[in-house]
Amino acid sequence: MQKQRRDSISQYEAAGRQDLADVEKAEMAVLGAYMPQALSAEEVAAEIDAAIAQTGAGGPSDMGKVMGVLKVKLAGRTDLGQVSGLVKQPLSKG
Repeated sequence: MQKQRRDSISQYEAAGRQDLADVEKAEMAVLGAYMPQALSAEEVAAEIDAAIAQTGAGGPSDMGKVMGVLKVKLAGRTDLGQVSGLVKQPLSKG
């Protein structure tokens, strides 16, 4: 729901409708109060390292195993699309 609000805000601001953008921002603030606390970059990196160790992943072909573990642990607390990119880095070295 927050992603929808962010998209709406950018569209309203581009169209010069600050009044509607302000409504969306207020709704986003209310939703934010109910969201779990976002993880820091360090916490995400630690979770990635733990998932790689847990699954015994050694290369790019193990990406699905690692992401399966991370989706359960990180859902709603960070952008999983960005996590995917971060997982690729250590696996491509292995």
